[in-house]
Amino acid sequence: MRIADRIETALSKTPQSFDGGSKASGTAVVKRSLVIAGHRTSVSLEEAFWRELKTLAARRRQSINALVAEIDANRGSANLSSAIRVFLFENAIQ
Repeated sequence: MRIADRIETALSKTPQSFDGGSKASGTAVVKRSLVIAGHRTSVSLEEAFWRELKTLAARRRQSINALVAEIDANRGSANLSSAIRVFLFENAIQ
């Protein structure tokens, strides 16, 4: 199975929304499970960030787990969700 297909399959699972935000606008906070360096963890991000993470991982021909592991390895003391948002923002403005 291609990486892009695996990403699509993983992200097509029904997410858990916490704030009742509009999925159309991307403001709903969604919690998803990832595996980073062999450890399972949960990350909460707005739907718009999940979409961009998926797009960037596919563009880089990486799994979402691999991309997040890269972000995690370079995040310093920031929490993981914040580090992902900043990484995606910085990537978008380059």
